[in-house]
Amino acid sequence: MTKGCYLKFYMQEATRLHGILAYEWLLGKAESIGIEGGTAFRAVAGFGRHHEMHMDQFFELGGRLPVEVGFAVSDEHADRLLALLRDEDVSLFFVRLPAEFGVTAAPRR
Repeated sequence: MTKGCYLKFYMQEATRLHGILAYEWLLGKAESIGIEGGTAFRAVAGFGRHHEMHMDQFFELGGRLPVEVGFAVSDEHADRLLALLRDEDVSLFFVRLPAEFGVTAAPRR
């Protein structure tokens, strides 16, 4: 078992960074610094700091639903990713929680 943190970022699904979707950009940057995995989840409903409610309904086609991007990482990798975002002048809301993680059993061959 490894001790580290769970690092989550939140954005709207259509948010772009440097010309590509923010969640794709963030996953790519995380991979480039050696983070072993990350996942983007699209929400069915949510609101953020501007207090606008968005729901997964037919009329909500503007790419405004929340997306959460999460990483189970060492504290060192979390620090590196957060520093990279600061250096790139990227503003994203994040949550950092202490975590223990690992694999339940060795893969079968």
